Amino acid sequence: MQREIAAGPLNQGEDWSTRVYGQQEFAGAGKTNTGLLVPLERRLARFVLPRIPLWLETYHLTLLTPVWSILIVVCGYFAARDLRWLWLADLMIVFHYLTDHFDGKLGKFRETGLRKWGFYLDHLFDYGFICSILIGYSFLLPPGAIFSMMLVLCVFSGFMFHTFLMLAATAEFKVSFSIFGPTEMRLALIIINGLLMKFGVQGLRGPCRMSRDVAL
Repeated sequence: MQREIAAGPLNQGEDWSTRVYGQQEFAGAGKTNTGLLVPLERRLARFVLPRIPLWLETYHLTLLTPVWSILIVVCGYFAARDLRWLWLADLMIVFHYLTDHFDGKLGKFRETGLRKWGFYLDHLFDYGFICSILIGYSFLLPPGAIFSMMLVLCVFSGFMFHTFLMLAATAEFKVSFSIFGPTEMRLALIIINGLLMKFGVQGLRGPCRMSRDVAL
């Protein structure tokens, strides 16, 4: 399990890891992630964090999430006419991964602060990003599928509420379930978009249409 490490005597080469992944004074600033891709992400962080330009700050990355969210909705709107717009939606998901993954880590790496500000806005914007994904899909799906999209939103909201309640109860901010974390969720969305582009949306039916077919 990839848990936060306790800050202790480390050599100079490991000091960055203590700041980024070590135990934080504010529990919400540290995360426990057991996602399948976490080991690769930590190697990526070791390479990327020292190379981020000094003019680019943690709050710049956080404030880019609404931009990606708006563009996701735009892509969904145009994808209703041409599914190739989902390629651009995939790019927005990748951009969101990069800014969302490194915003907090950059702040801790540079000891910028803004932990509580970042915790609040980062997760508020993440919820908005999830909503933008579902809004984008709503342009592609038949009206009867909107109910299913609302159910998906309820499930994602439930996961987020569970995470925050567990943080309050245990002081552990666990953002993954088994081997499935935020990165794996984004990868699943990209795969779904690829399937939609390959097979189209003609075979998708909402629950109302399906119930009528069964009745007939």
